[in-house]
Amino acid sequence: MSTSPDTAAAPGKDTRAAPDGQGGSEERQKLPLFALLALATAVFITSLTETLPAGLLPAMSDDLHVSESATGQTVTIYAIGTALTAIPLTAATSAWRRKVLLLTAMGGFAVANTVTAVSSVYGVTMAARFVAGVAAGLAWALLAGYARRMAPVPLQGKAMAVAMAGIPVALSLGVPAGTFLGETLGWRTAFLSMTALTVVLLLWIFAAVPDYPGQARGERPKVLGTLRVPGVAPVMFVTLVFVLAHTILYAYVATYLADLGMGGDTDLVLLVFGAASLVSIWIVGAQIHRRLRALTIASTLLVAVSAALLAVLADNTALVYVAALLWGLGWGGVPTLLQTAAGDAGGESADAAQAMLVTLWNVAMACGAVIGGILLDLIGSDSFPWTMLLLLLPVLAVVVLARSHGFPAKRPGA
Repeated sequence: MSTSPDTAAAPGKDTRAAPDGQGGSEERQKLPLFALLALATAVFITSLTETLPAGLLPAMSDDLHVSESATGQTVTIYAIGTALTAIPLTAATSAWRRKVLLLTAMGGFAVANTVTAVSSVYGVTMAARFVAGVAAGLAWALLAGYARRMAPVPLQGKAMAVAMAGIPVALSLGVPAGTFLGETLGWRTAFLSMTALTVVLLLWIFAAVPDYPGQARGERPKVLGTLRVPGVAPVMFVTLVFVLAHTILYAYVATYLADLGMGGDTDLVLLVFGAASLVSIWIVGAQIHRRLRALTIASTLLVAVSAALLAVLADNTALVYVAALLWGLGWGGVPTLLQTAAGDAGGESADAAQAMLVTLWNVAMACGAVIGGILLDLIGSDSFPWTMLLLLLPVLAVVVLARSHGFPAKRPGA
C-alpha cells in the first residue's frame, strides 16, 4: 500500500511542471511513461513481497520448521517494519536527493529478499522481513510525490495513477503468479525472482528516472492534528478495520483452502480473486469521480457477502470460487477508494492524511496476521470468514453515516 508526504516541487527550473497556459497545451505535454513505469514496478515489487507468503505458507512452514500461524507472522513483521518507520524515516531523509534515496531503498529491499530466500532459520527470516518492510515503507513514502514531480501539472493525477498501479496489479495478479511459481519451483524461487526483478529495476531507475532535490527541512506533515479535520477520522477507521478484516483471511488463504481440501486449488482461487480485482479496479477508475460513496458501500457489501458465503457454504467448491470472485470485485478498488477519500477529506492536509493512511494500512495488516494466527491456533481456520464478516459491519455503518464528511454523496469538485 502506498501514499506519500513527499510533495515538494523541485526548486529551480522545471518546465515540465509548469502549465503552458495556452490552448491545446495538454496535447503537447506528455507523461514520462518509461520512468513512471519504473516507479510502478517498484510499487509492484514492494506490494507483492508484503503479501507473497499468503500463498506459500505450508511450504514455508515446513522449511522453517515452525507452525503455519508462526509463518504467517512474516506478513506481520513486514507490515510492522513499514508502519513503524515510514513517517520517521521519511522525515529523517527528507533532504536526500530523491534518486539516491529510491536506489538505496530498493537496494536494501533486494538484500532483504535474498536473505529471506536463502534462510533456513526462522529468526533470520523474520529479521530479513522486517528490513524489507522498512525499505518498502521508505520507498512508498517517496514514490507518489516522485511521480507528481515528473509530470506536467495538468497530468500529475494521471502520473500518480500510473505509478500507483503497481499496488492493485500486485494484489490481483502478482500473488497468484507468485503462488504458482512457489508451488512449481519452490517458495525460495519465488523470493529469488523478486530479487532478480529488483536488480533489473535498479538499473532501470539509474538509467531512466530523473533526479530531484530533497525537501526543505521542517516540512514534515502534522499527522495527528489532521484527525481533527472533518471526515478524516471516519476514513481512517474504515481503512484500519476494512484492511484488518481482509488480512485475517488473506494472510492465511493457503491454509484456509487446504483445510477445506482445496490446497491444490490455491493458485486458481487467487487467480479468480485477481481477475475480479482487475475488473473492480477498472470500474472504480471509471466511476470514482462521481460515485465514491456508492462504490465504497458496494465494495463493503460485496466483501461481506463473500465472507458470508465462506462462513456458511464453504463445503461447496463451486461456491468457494464464487466467493473469491465477489471478494475480488469488492476488494480490488478499495485502495483507490480509500486513498481518494483520504485526500478529499484532508483538503489542505491531504498529504498528512495520506501518510496516516499508509501507516494505519500496515498496522491493520500486521494485526490481521497476528489475529489470524491466534484464531488459527485456538479455533481453526473456519473462524476467519465469520471474523471478517463481523468486522465489516461497523465498516459499513461508518461509511453510511459519514455522508457529510468522509464519504459524501457528492465529491468536492465532482
